[in-house]
Amino acid sequence: MDLQLNTPKPRDAREASQFELRFQSLFHTGKALAFPCNAHGDVQLDALSAKALENYLFARAVVGREYAAPLVQACDPA
Repeated sequence: MDLQLNTPKPRDAREASQFELRFQSLFHTGKALAFPCNAHGDVQLDALSAKALENYLFARAVVGREYAAPLVQACDPA
């Protein structure tokens, strides 16, 4: 079985850094996991560190049990 993950390439680096996919904890108000994404919520998995990828896959696996469904949010301009 070939597992294909959603790993679209952003048109440029700025597109991916303008948004984040945020998984809010269901039990701890201040706890969340956030990952850079495009406006559609697509995360470039091959750009994540090993630990970030592990956290991303964990958050997706426990949506509804540990984390709320993810939301795409615009990042604050630096």
